[in-house]
Amino acid sequence: MSKLSTLSQLWTFLRVRKKWWLMPIIFFLILLGGLIILTKGSALAPFIYAIF
Repeated sequence: MSKLSTLSQLWTFLRVRKKWWLMPIIFFLILLGGLIILTKGSALAPFIYAIF
Protein backbone atom coordinates (compact mmCIF):
# COMPACT_ATOMS: atom_id res chain seq x y z
CA MET A 1 0.00 0.00 0.00
CA SER A 2 1.48 3.35 -0.97
CA LYS A 3 1.64 6.45 1.20
CA LEU A 4 -0.68 8.26 -1.17
CA SER A 5 -3.24 5.49 -0.80
CA THR A 6 -3.04 5.75 2.99
CA LEU A 7 -3.58 9.51 2.88
CA SER A 8 -6.46 9.04 0.48
CA GLN A 9 -8.11 6.53 2.81
CA LEU A 10 -7.61 8.84 5.79
CA TRP A 11 -9.18 11.75 3.91
CA THR A 12 -12.13 9.58 2.83
CA PHE A 13 -12.63 8.39 6.42
CA LEU A 14 -12.63 11.96 7.75
CA ARG A 15 -15.01 13.17 5.04
CA VAL A 16 -17.52 10.30 5.20
CA ARG A 17 -17.59 9.91 8.99
CA LYS A 18 -17.53 13.69 9.56
CA LYS A 19 -14.64 13.41 12.00
CA TRP A 20 -13.39 16.96 11.41
CA TRP A 21 -12.24 17.26 15.02
CA LEU A 22 -9.40 14.86 14.17
CA MET A 23 -7.85 17.30 11.69
CA PRO A 24 -6.17 19.57 14.31
CA ILE A 25 -4.79 16.51 16.09
CA ILE A 26 -3.37 15.05 12.88
CA PHE A 27 -1.95 18.44 11.87
CA PHE A 28 -0.28 18.87 15.27
CA LEU A 29 1.23 15.37 15.14
CA ILE A 30 2.63 15.98 11.65
CA LEU A 31 4.03 19.35 12.72
CA LEU A 32 5.59 17.90 15.87
CA GLY A 33 7.07 14.96 13.96
CA GLY A 34 8.55 17.30 11.36
CA LEU A 35 10.02 19.48 14.09
CA ILE A 36 11.66 16.52 15.77
CA ILE A 37 13.06 15.21 12.48
CA LEU A 38 14.39 18.61 11.40
CA THR A 39 16.05 19.39 14.74
CA LYS A 40 17.63 15.99 15.27
CA GLY A 41 21.23 16.48 16.26
CA SER A 42 21.01 20.25 16.39
CA ALA A 43 21.60 22.61 19.28
CA LEU A 44 17.84 22.89 19.82
CA ALA A 45 17.32 19.18 20.45
CA PRO A 46 17.85 19.28 24.24
CA PHE A 47 15.24 22.03 24.58
CA ILE A 48 12.67 20.22 22.46
CA TYR A 49 13.17 16.91 24.26
CA ALA A 50 12.92 18.68 27.61
CA ILE A 51 9.31 19.53 26.78
CA PHE A 52 8.40 15.85 26.86
